[in-house]
Amino acid sequence: MALNSPQRLDAQALKDLAQAASPKSCQCALGPCSGWESVTEDRWPAPKLTVVGSLRVDTAEGEPVQGGEPTFEEFHPQGTRYESALAPIAPQFFPYNRCDVFSCSRCERVLLRYTEFGGYYVDHRVRALNADLVVDAPLPDAAA
Repeated sequence: MALNSPQRLDAQALKDLAQAASPKSCQCALGPCSGWESVTEDRWPAPKLTVVGSLRVDTAEGEPVQGGEPTFEEFHPQGTRYESALAPIAPQFFPYNRCDVFSCSRCERVLLRYTEFGGYYVDHRVRALNADLVVDAPLPDAAA
């Protein structure tokens, strides 16, 4: 069993968290990261960040919820793309369903972070949370 697992956040909790934040101008190495950006460990300002929750669909024991793997399906009803700064933040969809949520003590931004695993690489990615883009979109019915 994982110790100190972050609280799982739903879309409303994520939106509330973003609306409660009062971001200031930040001069850290992350930059604006309004869309998904790759970030190396030396650019990740770990001492300034606190985990405030998770969007992961795993239980505290690491087992998938509802008997299945998190979807790799993305949510782009307006034709946006993964890297777009205007792409919706839909917690049940990829890559949000693999994210942890952080708060920066310096600039007070809320950040989403997940790790992309490929055949021969690991790519940490970060995106600043924008409350206006959070949507509570349900996954399509698997039986349909």
